[in-house]
Amino acid sequence: MHDLSQARARTPRVAGNGVRGVLRRVPVWVWRGLMAGLEPREVLRFNADPITTVSYTTDVDFVGDGIRDHRLDVIAPRAAAEPLPVYVYFHGGGWTSGDKAALTKYCASQAAVGMVVVNVNYRKATGFRMSHMIADADAALEWVRDNIASYGGDASRIVLGGDSAGGQIAAIYTAAVTHPELAAHYALSPALARSSIRGLVQHCSAVDFSVIFERGFILSRNFIRILLPQNGRGLSLRLASRYLSPIEWVEAGHPPVFLSTSERDYFYRANLNFLERLHKHRVPVDTVIYGRSQPNTEHTWQQNASFPESQEVYRALQEFVSRVTRNSRAALAEG
Repeated sequence: MHDLSQARARTPRVAGNGVRGVLRRVPVWVWRGLMAGLEPREVLRFNADPITTVSYTTDVDFVGDGIRDHRLDVIAPRAAAEPLPVYVYFHGGGWTSGDKAALTKYCASQAAVGMVVVNVNYRKATGFRMSHMIADADAALEWVRDNIASYGGDASRIVLGGDSAGGQIAAIYTAAVTHPELAAHYALSPALARSSIRGLVQHCSAVDFSVIFERGFILSRNFIRILLPQNGRGLSLRLASRYLSPIEWVEAGHPPVFLSTSERDYFYRANLNFLERLHKHRVPVDTVIYGRSQPNTEHTWQQNASFPESQEVYRALQEFVSRVTRNSRAALAEG
């Protein structure tokens, strides 16, 4: 694990071992094909040796339209003595793919230590836009607000989180709760009050869209276009990306953040930029940052609970959630 000063001293490289050494400027259709091939294997591999000390409520239809993209799972400790903090998680997949099923064991690992975890699906591009994803996040959180007490959760103590594209969704939603301009852009009247969001968890997240414009970055600019109305026709992508990029909305008073990344992560530079912005505005932040020499730290490695590096992230994440969700105002300020 490396601290920020060590991480800043390196220039992240996009190319590397495995898939990264082959792909440059991946177009959307190639990414979707790759992810579609990985998903069935990931569900089995990531969920091997399931955790049996928690209860599972699966495929709750939080909108009521019967589609899988509007389903969530609730994973909770059994017979908790008091209402527990709630961790709401959005899976990654480049905004075009992915499913909550692959994150079941990750979510159960967090629930097992004393939180209620909500694992959320959402509509994806290219058929839908960022506005649909944010609307789905809000609908899921409205369901959490109104129903999570029945599962032992405390809706006044919520931490949002996600990996990669899911982390971006969680971060943009968090920003929209406190920025009327951003909420208006997405025609959003947030279901959650600012006081309910006690923290934000980011695993290898797409938190700074400026990196997509850098030469050699693995994702093409079409990943911006697919998130915009009419594929961004008639818009400056750099200007439009402001409403997609969480870093643009960081200011004093932002909820505390837990961030994990590595030099093997596609969004390593984006995460360091985000971290620097958080520090600039004195936002409390915890980090787990690995160097390139550390094994098992490719993009979104945190999903695989079998890695020791994932377990280290889980320990730090759990400490973070415990601290920021304490009931006292003093504990929240301590971050």
